[in-house]
Amino acid sequence: MAPHAVTRLGRRLLTVLAGWMLVSSVTAQTDNTSLESQRAAFKQAYAAASQGGDSWRQFAAGLRNFPLYPYLQAASLEHDIQLIDRPTVEAYLRQYPDLIPADDLRRHFLQELARRQDWDNFEAMYQPGLGDTLTCDALQAKIADGTPLDFNKDLASLWTTPALPSACDPVLQAAHDQGLLTRERLWARIDIAADAGKGGSISGLVQWLQGDDVPVAQRLALALSDPASAVAAAPTWPDTARSRQAATLALVRMARRQSMTADTAWQKLQNQFQFAPSQRDSILNALALFHATDYDSDALARLINLPASAQTDVSREWRVRVALAQQNWAAVLAAIDAMPPALQQNDEWLYFRARALSELGRSSEAQSAYATAAAQSSYFGYLAADHQGSPYSLCVAQPVVDPQGEQAVLAIPGMQRAFELFAVGMPKQARREWSQAMANADPQTLRQAVNLADRRGWYDRAVFTFNNGEGLHYYTLRFPLARQDGLVSQAQQAGIDPAWAYGILRQESAWMSDAQSGADARGLMQLLPSTGADVARRNGLPWAGAESLYDPTVNIELGTRYLAQMADRFDGAPWLASAAYNAGAARVKQWLDARGTLPPDLFVATIPFKETREYVARVMYYSVIYDWRLHGSAALMSARMTPIGQPYSRPDAQDPRKDVTCMTPPVVAPASSSPGTATSAPARPTASSSSAPATDKAH
Repeated sequence: MAPHAVTRLGRRLLTVLAGWMLVSSVTAQTDNTSLESQRAAFKQAYAAASQGGDSWRQFAAGLRNFPLYPYLQAASLEHDIQLIDRPTVEAYLRQYPDLIPADDLRRHFLQELARRQDWDNFEAMYQPGLGDTLTCDALQAKIADGTPLDFNKDLASLWTTPALPSACDPVLQAAHDQGLLTRERLWARIDIAADAGKGGSISGLVQWLQGDDVPVAQRLALALSDPASAVAAAPTWPDTARSRQAATLALVRMARRQSMTADTAWQKLQNQFQFAPSQRDSILNALALFHATDYDSDALARLINLPASAQTDVSREWRVRVALAQQNWAAVLAAIDAMPPALQQNDEWLYFRARALSELGRSSEAQSAYATAAAQSSYFGYLAADHQGSPYSLCVAQPVVDPQGEQAVLAIPGMQRAFELFAVGMPKQARREWSQAMANADPQTLRQAVNLADRRGWYDRAVFTFNNGEGLHYYTLRFPLARQDGLVSQAQQAGIDPAWAYGILRQESAWMSDAQSGADARGLMQLLPSTGADVARRNGLPWAGAESLYDPTVNIELGTRYLAQMADRFDGAPWLASAAYNAGAARVKQWLDARGTLPPDLFVATIPFKETREYVARVMYYSVIYDWRLHGSAALMSARMTPIGQPYSRPDAQDPRKDVTCMTPPVVAPASSSPGTATSAPARPTASSSSAPATDKAH
């Protein structure tokens, strides 16, 4: 072929290719425009459907093929649940038998039928496995039919549940009236409730006991609901197995709140009752443990002298914490040596072993121990790396993007609904669709699904999916930057380190913008509405009410200002402000009054609340990860952990920084006691912090 012919052919090919690219671009833009218009129409239709009736249909004319169309009618039916009939519901269930809205509609309509006591229709629509409330409603329907209950068939599985919903009360009463609640069955359930700490369940069962069983069960209920009163009454109880059970429960629960009072009571009761060895161990463990969380003067001696049968991993850890509070380094080393080998390999105890060896002047051993700890990618690993002067360990991987795999994910109807629900601002429903669609997915499919979610700004999917194994190394996905939410600029305006603000956000909500706690803290940085209003007022920012906290931009603007306020109370120290953000500034002040002379790493390790200890460690670790993500290197962990009372300055360009590298932890044999390691030591008196909630201490 002549050269000029080749040129003409090339030009024609280029022209065709250019035309194809133009058409593809226009088509893609048209598709995107069409999709956006469908999403807008869906939002209008869903708002109308949520008000009931059929007005939503006028907005949904072009949405028949939109993945979320089934949600519209379901929303309308849910609103009108008290008005609709069974044929209407069944028609929807037949049309969308496998969808989440259909499951919800069935459940809610069954609840409505139970409220109406329309048992015929209830039985026609009921399916097992819908929860204890509906299970008991179904048994009520059976009773209404005049069918006798069968304990093994109808009640056996419910009987092992420590607490049941009120819907079960009529069922239990009917079972009693039919003679099914024998003494043996009642006591079996009482023991289950006692082990679970459900005093209310025991009180509900007392009505069906007879004779001497009544006061015996009442003692158990009292021990759980009011341990102080139970301990006060215990000297009048007979020395029986059930009295010993009640006394044990009461002493253990009292120890959590009033360790000194419980100790005095134990001195009296241990001679009155012939406690079983396991009961004595339980009581001794609780007394030692909660004297330790109060940092009483004899706490270390108690833990050292605790019988081996009464020790637990928690009590062994608290033996280290009390020794750390006293800065008794020989006792610290002895306590770690006394741990089981597997527990010794925890990164916290690897670090404090090295710390103790260093304080005891055993420098060579300390450096070797620091090297072992520094191979860990964690708060303690990075503290160890600072002691040793080594880089931070971070083994970073990235899941391979597989276009075909992504297309396969997008072809799954449930994932189509999940992504569209997220796009229209319904993240809770989106997560449910995701969970159902990915329930049995293989790792490769999950990785491609997370890649797709990340590109759409759905960041919490990586946090919850990549939480073990190889997925832990996908740091860029697990720790997104999400600059579009303005965190960096807002943190800088507030005068705080953006990496720290990112760390708080990541810990508080795991990037769920609709997160809501039991205390009503909301959004990415988990602000209470009252806090949000106060911060807005202090900073002259607009406040549009509690619902605005679900807007990431608003939440971050207010959250960074609140962090700045908290930091100002503690000389700017992010680690102390983090503790206050979690536990409250008043509690942190109490801990500072008691142990404010400790170095930061020891202070964190001796925080009485497990939740707050771990919270501070995670936030400071996350801060390093985010610093690396923002800058490619990280300010030193030790620079973030400023000594108590010393002003903190956020990192700048002149501060030392560290690179990250992937280090393989060395294989080490379990440590054993070394010559010169003390097995006991006098305890130093410390102030009490017994005001901490029992549920948060010593776990």
